[in-house]
Amino acid sequence: MTQLSKASRSRILPQATVTPSELHRRKVQRHELGTRCRAIFERLSPQLIENHYNWFIAIDADSENYLIDPKLEGLLQQVRNQYTNPDAKLTIFRLNETGTCGKI
Repeated sequence: MTQLSKASRSRILPQATVTPSELHRRKVQRHELGTRCRAIFERLSPQLIENHYNWFIAIDADSENYLIDPKLEGLLQQVRNQYTNPDAKLTIFRLNETGTCGKI
């Protein structure tokens, strides 16, 4: 029986060249954005939770605008329609006691 040699795997795209400092900077930015959006969520949720319990909410920290929808797909479609800039940063929460969108 002949032995087949292992084929070496190759990547279609070149290796990522993101430096550890850049990764850290991005992580800090995400954390800051999440903190700013969480503060807005905490302020808005008591008003919205009564009529929109378990709906999804996307918050823009810069303008403090928000979008809500009962389904995640509907919310994502609203975000695509409203924010044509691909660099827009929003955070999605769920209008419940914790703000989480799923189970961990």
